[in-house]
Amino acid sequence: MEDFEPVIVAFCCHYCAYTAADMAGSMRIAYPPNIKIIRVPCTGKVDAIHIMKAFQMGADGVYVAGCLEGDCHFKNGNTKAARRVNYVKKILDDIGIGGERLEMITMSAGMGDFFAQTAIDFTEKIRALGPNPVKRVSVAEDGNLAIKEGI
Repeated sequence: MEDFEPVIVAFCCHYCAYTAADMAGSMRIAYPPNIKIIRVPCTGKVDAIHIMKAFQMGADGVYVAGCLEGDCHFKNGNTKAARRVNYVKKILDDIGIGGERLEMITMSAGMGDFFAQTAIDFTEKIRALGPNPVKRVSVAEDGNLAIKEGI
């Protein structure tokens, strides 16, 4: 487990979180390369199925990063996303993946340093939790579930 490097998917709103990530890069503030950013027009457009699909595809952690509360460019997309994230956290707990692998984070476009620190902190948190338990299960050609070794 010492060499475990988590795969993290970050759904980032175009106006704030994605711009903050870009600012971090412009300021040459390093953050882990294991963060896979998916730019979305608004976090309100990130549905539960998108989050669950990220875990199904092998993400060890997922965060949804949007505008500061009250500053959403689409009025209330970030508050809808926060409610959706809380709902999916409960589902993840129920199915054994763990709700602590999912977070909702808010930031402004000028918070490049905060974006980088959030990425670092979340990576460490997921590294401590270990690999996504779903990664160990696959569907064999005959349609039966199979346990993968060494993941």
